[in-house]
Amino acid sequence: MTDMAMTSHAASAASAERAAVLQKLRGGDTVFYWMTRIAAVSVLGLLGAIMISLIIGAWPALTEYGLRFLTTARWAPNAMPDPVLGGLSPLVGTLITSFVALLIAVPVGLGIAIFLTELCPPRLMRPISVAIEMLAGIPSIIYGMWGFFVLGPFLADRGLGGNLSLFNASLILAIMVLPFITAISRDVFATVPPVLKEAAYGVGCTTWEVVRNVVLPYTRVGLIGGVMLALGRALGETMAVTFVVGNSFRLPTSLFSPGTTISAAIASEFAESADLHQSALILLGLLLFVLTFCVLAAARLMLARLAKKAGA
Repeated sequence: MTDMAMTSHAASAASAERAAVLQKLRGGDTVFYWMTRIAAVSVLGLLGAIMISLIIGAWPALTEYGLRFLTTARWAPNAMPDPVLGGLSPLVGTLITSFVALLIAVPVGLGIAIFLTELCPPRLMRPISVAIEMLAGIPSIIYGMWGFFVLGPFLADRGLGGNLSLFNASLILAIMVLPFITAISRDVFATVPPVLKEAAYGVGCTTWEVVRNVVLPYTRVGLIGGVMLALGRALGETMAVTFVVGNSFRLPTSLFSPGTTISAAIASEFAESADLHQSALILLGLLLFVLTFCVLAAARLMLARLAKKAGA
């Protein structure tokens, strides 16, 4: 009886010890759960706070101009007796420069990524990869200075507009987003199972046929995500564009004429603005916020449709 009692007591002590350990682990899990949940919810709160502050700041201009703000190209904050402020010119400039930048950067970025993953000799892979990473790390103001002092005069000497133009800004944006497209494309191309490519080569496919029929279809979701990330960067770029776009509040008549973008307009005028002028600039910021949100939402919808189609 004594031995049985001792055994029962030891079992009870071990059970109590295990229960205490499990309780401690559950307590740690609870703390970890709430920490991660608070961090996730705080992102939504921060996003909502930014939107609310933009709406509050833009409200005077929004009530003064309404939808006319999107259809008026003139920007005259010092006009008498009342200022005339319209956001059409910077909106059009933003869309043009971003679209042309992607039109240039996407084919080049995909080409570099395909070369690195399919064709590049091992001795060249490291230098090219390092160069791409260095392009991504260069501050935007350096791109702007280079565009102003080097690229702009180079284009002007060859009859491609003046030193300051939408085309100059588009080229700078293309160079800036190129590393993002290349890096993401290279990473998603590396996820293609080698057996798929080997099977394609085994039936006599060329490298181009393997890329077109195997690599690109397999990685299209990741590629679209990379392009949308680059588009978001192009839409919001400020300092580099401000240097080379010309900051002209006029509807562009040519890709090689001066213009402006939303971010460049805010950067160049916000410090000296007040009252309705400042509210109109904040309204431009709200417009850029909504535009970026719509682009990302459209990208998510496209990715969801592609994933659904792939699953079907």
